[in-house]
Amino acid sequence: MRECFNERVASEDMGFVELAEKNEDSRTDWRNRIGKSTVSNLLKANDVPVVDADLVSRDVLKKGTGGWKKVVAAFGEDILLPNGEVDRAKLGQIVFSDSAKRQLLNRLLAPYISSGIFLEILKLWIKGCKVIVLDVPLLFEAKMNKWTKPIIVVWVDPDTQLRRLMARDRTSEEDARNRINAQMPLDIKRNKADIVIDNTGSLDDLNEQFRKVLFEVTRPLTWTEFWLSRQGAVSALVSVIVGVLVCRKVL
Repeated sequence: MRECFNERVASEDMGFVELAEKNEDSRTDWRNRIGKSTVSNLLKANDVPVVDADLVSRDVLKKGTGGWKKVVAAFGEDILLPNGEVDRAKLGQIVFSDSAKRQLLNRLLAPYISSGIFLEILKLWIKGCKVIVLDVPLLFEAKMNKWTKPIIVVWVDPDTQLRRLMARDRTSEEDARNRINAQMPLDIKRNKADIVIDNTGSLDDLNEQFRKVLFEVTRPLTWTEFWLSRQGAVSALVSVIVGVLVCRKVL
């Protein structure tokens, strides 16, 4: 099974298919908002399964879960909405302006998020998926990059990253900078990547780059990757059983 991390610039952007059907005004919105989610949506549209760490993190913070209980105990009930769910925007303001609290939050939620991601991978592996894309915001920070290949980084220059984040979240420049500074700089991530998608150009440019990415992640599996797939595991098990039966017959 080949797994691919898709590193993000910003979360929850509009999809390429939706934007392509809109008018020229939408292109201005695209320039303000598009990020890693567009690439994820394109992969999904081409039947490539994607495990989204953002969705997993939302699940582990749902009211009543183990993650929810630990976060509320650490940060207090002031971070809760009237319905008891975590106010993610308020929690974000707290942790992105205080590195100690951000590290605390990461320690509290990391086990739940990791197990959630593993469970989603296992489900897809059982279904027979040979290629699984992992969409993880803090890929390098969590040191998960050593477990996947190839690594894809969606890159923009720092000024564009700041502008798009402010437009997406409708937040102040200070809050946006705090979020950006809490992560490894994109230029460093770009140097660590196997594939870089330059996200500063046009929709056509992005689509052209995506076709190259799609070819890479859907290419035939190497022998090592094949034996890690469900089909390879089943083949190995059958080979072992047949070998045992043959040896018993000979003996």
